Amino acid sequence: MTRAEDIEAVREFNRFYTSRIGLTRNGLYKTEHPLAEARVLYELGANGITESSELRTALRIDAGQLSRLLKRMDTAGLLVRESSPLDARRQQVGLTEAGEAAFETVNERSAEEIAAVLDEAGPGVVEAMLKLRGALEPCALRVRGLEPGDLGWLVERHGVLYAREYDWDQSFERLVASIAAEFNPATDRGWVAETHERIGAVLCVHEDDATAKLRTLLVEPQARGLGLGTTLVQEVIKHAKQRGYSTLTLWTNSVLHAARRIYEREGFTLQDEHAHQAFGHYLVEQTWSLTLSAWTETS
Repeated sequence: MTRAEDIEAVREFNRFYTSRIGLTRNGLYKTEHPLAEARVLYELGANGITESSELRTALRIDAGQLSRLLKRMDTAGLLVRESSPLDARRQQVGLTEAGEAAFETVNERSAEEIAAVLDEAGPGVVEAMLKLRGALEPCALRVRGLEPGDLGWLVERHGVLYAREYDWDQSFERLVASIAAEFNPATDRGWVAETHERIGAVLCVHEDDATAKLRTLLVEPQARGLGLGTTLVQEVIKHAKQRGYSTLTLWTNSVLHAARRIYEREGFTLQDEHAHQAFGHYLVEQTWSLTLSAWTETS
Protein backbone atom coordinates (compact mmCIF):
# COMPACT_ATOMS: atom_id res chain seq x y z
CA MET A 1 0.00 0.00 0.00
CA THR A 2 1.11 3.59 -0.63
CA ARG A 3 1.49 6.14 2.17
CA ALA A 4 -1.76 7.81 1.09
CA GLU A 5 -3.56 4.47 1.14
CA ASP A 6 -2.17 3.73 4.61
CA ILE A 7 -3.44 7.08 5.89
CA GLU A 8 -6.89 6.52 4.41
CA ALA A 9 -7.03 3.01 5.90
CA VAL A 10 -6.31 4.43 9.38
CA ARG A 11 -8.89 7.18 8.91
CA GLU A 12 -11.48 4.65 7.77
CA PHE A 13 -10.76 2.46 10.79
CA ASN A 14 -11.09 5.48 13.11
CA ARG A 15 -14.49 6.33 11.62
CA PHE A 16 -15.64 2.74 11.96
CA TYR A 17 -14.33 2.30 15.51
CA THR A 18 -15.65 5.57 16.95
CA SER A 19 -19.10 4.88 15.50
CA ARG A 20 -19.09 1.23 16.53
CA ILE A 21 -18.47 1.92 20.23
CA GLY A 22 -20.69 5.01 20.35
CA LEU A 23 -18.12 7.79 20.61
CA THR A 24 -19.99 9.94 18.10
CA ARG A 25 -23.09 10.15 20.29
CA ASN A 26 -23.63 13.29 22.36
CA GLY A 27 -23.94 11.18 25.49
CA LEU A 28 -21.54 8.27 25.98
CA TYR A 29 -22.90 4.88 27.08
CA LYS A 30 -26.48 6.16 26.94
CA THR A 31 -25.79 8.88 29.50
CA GLU A 32 -25.79 12.67 29.29
CA HIS A 33 -21.98 12.80 29.45
CA PRO A 34 -19.90 13.27 26.27
CA LEU A 35 -16.59 11.46 25.90
CA ALA A 36 -14.37 14.03 27.63
CA GLU A 37 -16.64 14.24 30.68
CA ALA A 38 -16.92 10.47 30.87
CA ARG A 39 -13.12 10.19 30.85
CA VAL A 40 -12.80 12.67 33.72
CA LEU A 41 -15.47 10.81 35.70
CA TYR A 42 -13.62 7.56 35.16
CA GLU A 43 -10.17 8.90 36.11
CA LEU A 44 -11.47 10.50 39.30
CA GLY A 45 -13.80 7.63 40.15
CA ALA A 46 -11.05 5.06 39.73
CA ASN A 47 -8.19 7.03 41.31
CA GLY A 48 -9.81 9.41 43.81
CA ILE A 49 -8.65 12.99 44.37
CA THR A 50 -6.14 13.86 41.65
CA GLU A 51 -4.04 16.89 40.83
CA SER A 52 -5.20 18.62 37.65
CA SER A 53 -1.72 18.27 36.13
CA GLU A 54 -1.91 14.48 36.50
CA LEU A 55 -5.40 14.51 35.04
CA ARG A 56 -4.16 16.48 32.03
CA THR A 57 -1.40 13.93 31.46
CA ALA A 58 -3.82 11.00 31.69
CA LEU A 59 -6.27 12.59 29.25
CA ARG A 60 -3.57 14.04 26.95
CA ILE A 61 -5.33 17.37 26.50
CA ASP A 62 -4.01 20.91 26.84
CA ALA A 63 -4.36 22.93 30.03
CA GLY A 64 -6.91 25.37 28.59
CA GLN A 65 -9.23 22.62 27.38
CA LEU A 66 -9.01 20.82 30.72
CA SER A 67 -9.71 24.05 32.63
CA ARG A 68 -12.87 24.69 30.63
CA LEU A 69 -13.98 21.09 31.04
CA LEU A 70 -13.46 21.09 34.80
CA LYS A 71 -15.24 24.43 35.18
CA ARG A 72 -18.25 23.06 33.29
CA MET A 73 -18.36 19.92 35.45
CA ASP A 74 -17.88 21.99 38.61
CA THR A 75 -20.86 24.16 37.66
CA ALA A 76 -22.89 20.99 37.08
CA GLY A 77 -22.07 19.83 40.61
CA LEU A 78 -20.08 16.78 39.53
CA LEU A 79 -16.72 17.71 41.03
CA VAL A 80 -14.99 20.08 43.40
CA ARG A 81 -11.68 21.87 42.89
CA GLU A 82 -9.39 23.12 45.63
CA SER A 83 -5.77 24.01 46.25
CA SER A 84 -3.35 21.24 47.16
CA PRO A 85 -2.49 21.23 50.90
CA LEU A 86 1.15 20.66 49.91
CA ASP A 87 1.41 23.44 47.33
CA ALA A 88 -1.23 26.16 46.99
CA ARG A 89 -0.20 26.69 43.36
CA ARG A 90 -1.42 23.19 42.50
CA GLN A 91 -5.07 22.29 42.09
CA GLN A 92 -6.72 19.09 43.25
CA VAL A 93 -9.91 17.68 41.73
CA GLY A 94 -12.35 15.22 43.28
CA LEU A 95 -15.88 13.98 42.68
CA THR A 96 -18.91 15.13 44.64
CA GLU A 97 -21.65 12.69 45.65
CA ALA A 98 -23.41 13.52 42.38
CA GLY A 99 -20.15 12.92 40.54
CA GLU A 100 -19.67 9.55 42.25
CA ALA A 101 -23.17 8.55 41.20
CA ALA A 102 -22.47 9.67 37.63
CA PHE A 103 -19.24 7.65 37.63
CA GLU A 104 -21.06 4.52 38.80
CA THR A 105 -23.61 4.92 36.00
CA VAL A 106 -20.98 5.51 33.31
CA ASN A 107 -18.84 2.64 34.58
CA GLU A 108 -21.75 0.18 34.70
CA ARG A 109 -23.13 1.09 31.28
CA SER A 110 -19.66 1.08 29.76
CA ALA A 111 -19.18 -2.50 30.93
CA GLU A 112 -22.56 -3.49 29.49
CA GLU A 113 -21.86 -1.95 26.07
CA ILE A 114 -18.37 -3.39 25.83
CA ALA A 115 -19.65 -6.83 26.82
CA ALA A 116 -22.18 -6.60 23.98
CA VAL A 117 -19.43 -5.63 21.52
CA LEU A 118 -17.27 -8.56 22.67
CA ASP A 119 -20.15 -11.01 22.36
CA GLU A 120 -20.78 -9.87 18.80
CA ALA A 121 -17.11 -9.70 17.77
CA GLY A 122 -16.16 -13.17 18.96
CA PRO A 123 -12.79 -14.46 20.22
CA GLY A 124 -9.56 -12.72 19.34
CA VAL A 125 -10.73 -9.10 19.40
CA VAL A 126 -9.12 -8.30 22.77
CA GLU A 127 -5.80 -9.82 21.71
CA ALA A 128 -5.96 -7.78 18.50
CA MET A 129 -6.61 -4.56 20.43
CA LEU A 130 -3.73 -5.21 22.83
CA LYS A 131 -1.44 -5.94 19.89
CA LEU A 132 -2.48 -2.64 18.27
CA ARG A 133 -1.80 -0.78 21.51
CA GLY A 134 1.62 -2.39 21.73
CA ALA A 135 2.39 -1.26 18.19
CA LEU A 136 1.25 2.31 18.92
CA GLU A 137 2.96 2.55 22.32
CA PRO A 138 6.13 0.47 22.12
CA CYS A 139 7.69 2.63 24.84
CA ALA A 140 5.17 1.15 27.30
CA LEU A 141 7.02 -2.17 27.14
CA ARG A 142 9.68 -2.95 29.73
CA VAL A 143 11.77 -6.05 30.32
CA ARG A 144 12.72 -6.64 33.95
CA GLY A 145 14.16 -9.29 36.21
CA LEU A 146 12.08 -11.83 38.10
CA GLU A 147 9.87 -10.73 40.97
CA PRO A 148 7.78 -12.75 43.46
CA GLY A 149 4.93 -14.49 41.64
CA ASP A 150 6.61 -14.52 38.22
CA LEU A 151 7.66 -18.18 38.29
CA GLY A 152 4.13 -19.24 39.25
CA TRP A 153 2.71 -17.12 36.45
CA LEU A 154 5.19 -18.66 34.00
CA VAL A 155 4.08 -22.19 34.91
CA GLU A 156 0.38 -21.31 34.72
CA ARG A 157 0.63 -19.56 31.35
CA HIS A 158 2.63 -22.41 29.80
CA GLY A 159 -0.02 -24.86 30.97
CA VAL A 160 -2.91 -22.81 29.62
CA LEU A 161 -1.41 -21.73 26.29
CA TYR A 162 0.14 -25.04 25.26
CA ALA A 163 -3.09 -26.89 26.10
CA ARG A 164 -5.07 -24.38 24.07
CA GLU A 165 -2.73 -24.07 21.08
CA TYR A 166 -1.18 -27.57 20.85
CA ASP A 167 -3.52 -29.74 22.94
CA TRP A 168 -0.63 -30.74 25.20
CA ASP A 169 -1.65 -32.43 28.43
CA GLN A 170 -0.73 -31.46 31.99
CA SER A 171 2.54 -33.36 31.91
CA PHE A 172 3.96 -30.32 30.09
CA GLU A 173 2.79 -27.99 32.83
CA ARG A 174 4.42 -30.30 35.36
CA LEU A 175 7.67 -30.15 33.37
CA VAL A 176 7.65 -26.34 33.47
CA ALA A 177 6.81 -26.48 37.18
CA SER A 178 9.87 -28.66 37.78
CA ILE A 179 12.06 -26.17 35.88
CA ALA A 180 10.68 -23.34 38.01
CA ALA A 181 11.21 -25.39 41.19
CA GLU A 182 14.87 -25.97 40.29
CA PHE A 183 15.52 -22.29 39.47
CA ASN A 184 18.48 -21.11 41.53
CA PRO A 185 18.81 -17.31 41.91
CA ALA A 186 22.50 -17.75 42.73
CA THR A 187 23.33 -19.12 39.28
CA ASP A 188 20.26 -18.58 37.12
CA ARG A 189 18.51 -15.53 35.71
CA GLY A 190 15.03 -14.76 34.38
CA TRP A 191 13.30 -11.92 32.53
CA VAL A 192 9.69 -10.83 32.31
CA ALA A 193 8.29 -8.52 29.63
CA GLU A 194 5.32 -6.40 30.64
CA THR A 195 3.18 -3.47 29.59
CA HIS A 196 0.14 -3.09 31.84
CA GLU A 197 0.42 -6.85 32.40
CA ARG A 198 2.96 -9.64 31.95
CA ILE A 199 3.21 -10.62 28.29
CA GLY A 200 6.35 -12.73 28.05
CA ALA A 201 9.18 -14.40 29.92
CA VAL A 202 12.31 -16.54 29.58
CA LEU A 203 14.88 -18.19 31.83
CA CYS A 204 18.63 -18.75 31.59
CA VAL A 205 19.86 -21.59 33.80
CA HIS A 206 23.33 -22.87 34.66
CA GLU A 207 24.35 -26.21 33.18
CA ASP A 208 28.10 -26.25 33.88
CA ASP A 209 31.02 -23.83 33.84
CA ALA A 210 30.98 -23.67 30.03
CA THR A 211 27.30 -24.09 29.25
CA ALA A 212 24.05 -22.30 30.03
CA LYS A 213 20.53 -23.28 28.95
CA LEU A 214 17.77 -21.08 27.51
CA ARG A 215 14.47 -22.33 28.93
CA THR A 216 10.72 -21.65 28.97
CA LEU A 217 10.50 -18.89 26.36
CA LEU A 218 6.93 -17.61 26.38
CA VAL A 219 5.16 -14.77 24.53
CA GLU A 220 1.46 -14.13 25.08
CA PRO A 221 -0.68 -14.28 21.90
CA GLN A 222 -1.54 -10.57 21.97
CA ALA A 223 2.16 -9.65 21.97
CA ARG A 224 3.31 -11.89 19.13
CA GLY A 225 4.63 -10.45 15.90
CA LEU A 226 6.19 -7.44 17.66
CA GLY A 227 9.70 -8.86 18.06
CA LEU A 228 9.29 -9.57 21.77
CA GLY A 229 10.47 -13.18 21.47
CA THR A 230 13.69 -12.00 19.83
CA THR A 231 14.18 -9.39 22.57
CA LEU A 232 13.86 -12.02 25.31
CA VAL A 233 16.17 -14.48 23.56
CA GLN A 234 18.77 -11.75 23.11
CA GLU A 235 18.59 -10.94 26.83
CA VAL A 236 19.52 -14.55 27.56
CA ILE A 237 22.36 -14.56 25.01
CA LYS A 238 23.87 -11.30 26.26
CA HIS A 239 23.66 -12.46 29.87
CA ALA A 240 25.25 -15.83 29.10
CA LYS A 241 28.04 -14.16 27.14
CA GLN A 242 28.72 -11.64 29.91
CA ARG A 243 28.84 -14.41 32.51
CA GLY A 244 31.61 -16.15 30.57
CA TYR A 245 29.76 -19.15 29.21
CA SER A 246 31.05 -20.42 25.87
CA THR A 247 27.90 -22.23 24.76
CA LEU A 248 24.16 -21.66 25.09
CA THR A 249 21.86 -24.62 24.45
CA LEU A 250 18.12 -25.14 24.39
CA TRP A 251 15.61 -27.95 24.06
CA THR A 252 12.44 -27.59 22.03
CA ASN A 253 10.02 -29.45 19.76
CA SER A 254 9.77 -29.10 16.00
CA VAL A 255 6.11 -27.99 16.10
CA LEU A 256 7.10 -24.73 17.80
CA HIS A 257 7.84 -23.02 14.49
CA ALA A 258 7.87 -19.38 15.62
CA ALA A 259 10.39 -20.04 18.40
CA ARG A 260 12.59 -22.10 16.09
CA ARG A 261 12.73 -19.23 13.59
CA ILE A 262 13.95 -16.90 16.35
CA TYR A 263 16.66 -19.36 17.37
CA GLU A 264 17.82 -19.77 13.79
CA ARG A 265 17.99 -16.00 13.22
CA GLU A 266 20.13 -15.60 16.33
CA GLY A 267 22.61 -18.21 15.09
CA PHE A 268 21.57 -21.35 16.95
CA THR A 269 22.23 -24.57 15.03
CA LEU A 270 20.39 -27.87 15.31
CA GLN A 271 22.54 -30.43 17.11
CA ASP A 272 20.20 -33.37 17.50
CA GLU A 273 16.60 -34.42 16.95
CA HIS A 274 14.56 -37.56 17.29
CA ALA A 275 10.96 -38.67 17.64
CA HIS A 276 9.49 -39.08 21.09
CA GLN A 277 6.12 -39.35 22.77
CA ALA A 278 5.39 -36.56 25.21
CA PHE A 279 2.57 -34.35 26.48
CA GLY A 280 0.00 -36.68 24.89
CA HIS A 281 1.43 -36.54 21.35
CA TYR A 282 4.08 -37.95 19.06
CA LEU A 283 6.61 -35.14 18.63
CA VAL A 284 10.13 -34.47 17.38
CA GLU A 285 12.36 -33.10 20.13
CA GLN A 286 15.34 -31.00 19.19
CA THR A 287 18.50 -29.71 20.84
CA TRP A 288 19.95 -26.43 19.53
CA SER A 289 23.26 -24.79 20.36
CA LEU A 290 24.87 -21.37 20.00
CA THR A 291 28.61 -20.60 20.21
CA LEU A 292 28.54 -17.34 22.13
CA SER A 293 31.86 -15.98 20.87
CA ALA A 294 30.41 -15.95 17.34
CA TRP A 295 27.20 -14.14 18.23
CA THR A 296 26.49 -10.50 17.34
CA GLU A 297 23.21 -8.74 18.04
CA THR A 298 20.93 -8.77 15.00
CA SER A 299 18.35 -6.17 16.00
